[in-house]
This record gives sequence, C-alpha cells and structure tokens, in this order.
Amino acid sequence: MKAGEAGGSMLMSALNACRARLTAFIRGRTSVRDDADDILQEVTYQLMKVEQPVENVAAWLFRAARNEMTDRARKKREVSLSGYYTGDDDDGFPEDELAETLFGVPHTPEEEYLKTLLWQELGQALSELPPPQREAFEKTELHGYSIKMLAEETGASEQALLSRKHKAVLFLRTRLRDVYDALTGE
Repeated sequence: MKAGEAGGSMLMSALNACRARLTAFIRGRTSVRDDADDILQEVTYQLMKVEQPVENVAAWLFRAARNEMTDRARKKREVSLSGYYTGDDDDGFPEDELAETLFGVPHTPEEEYLKTLLWQELGQALSELPPPQREAFEKTELHGYSIKMLAEETGASEQALLSRKHKAVLFLRTRLRDVYDALTGE
C-alpha cells in the first residue's frame, strides 16, 4: 500500500484499525502522556510520507514507534538547575530549597528579605558569567525557552547551548552555595 496513491484511504483504515493497540503500546513504554501523543503523531506523519509500498501497516507502525522511542531516549535532554542535584552527594547543594526561596511566595518578612538578597546575588553571579553562558542560562531557566527555541534564535547548535548552560549551572552552584551557606548559617 502506498501513501501517495488512492490507497491513502486504505492506509488510513489500516492505521485506524490498530490505533488503539499502538497507543497502548507507546503509552506503556513512555512516562509522559504528551510524549506518547507526540510519538503517535510522528509515526503517523512518517507513514504518510512513505514512498515505497508497506505490506503490513501494523507491523510497520509498531517498528516505527519503537524506533522513535529509541531515538528520543538517546537524545540528550536539557536538565533544569535542580536536575543537577542528585541527592547522593555528601556535599549536596539544596537547589530545590534555593529555587523555592527564589520563585516561591514569601510568608514572612525574613523570607522576603532572603528572597531579595538571593535575587541580588543571582544577578551578580550571572553578571560574572561569559555572555553566551549567561544567555543560555537566563533564557532557559528564567524566561522559559527550550534549548531548541534558543538554538533557532541564536543560530548556535543545541549541543553548544547545552554545554554553555551546563557550565553556567556548575559555576552558579559553586558561587551561590557560599551565599546560601552564609545566609542560612550552615
């Protein structure tokens, strides 16, 4: 069956016939529902682009879904600031508590003061970074950009941006650890 021919309706019929099983197959192997939906959409799109005849559409779809899941698992994912803290380190950095202080709602005047101090120190620490590292960190962590969006905007490769962000995170961990320890008396 070829996607570009009049067999397109036959192709869609075959796809619809195994859609429920394929969806269950993908969702059973992915942890995020949106990822499962994206994979299903990508596989459907790939099927529509197929140039050569497909003998067994169901088998082709399951193989394509498995390949797409493997490809996604191999890709390097961006990790948020708190993602660099594993909790296994003896000298671990409490990024979650720091993030809560920076982004949470203060409930006391002391928390408000601590939040203000931390934002000032973060601003100072960011100003000490080389501009490419600062931009990668600020846009992905503070402005909600994805690495892909930033790559499209700047023209830099995703790998280069991930490297810049990683270097910025390592610097900020060290720099803000001292500030955090001084403020909390640890």
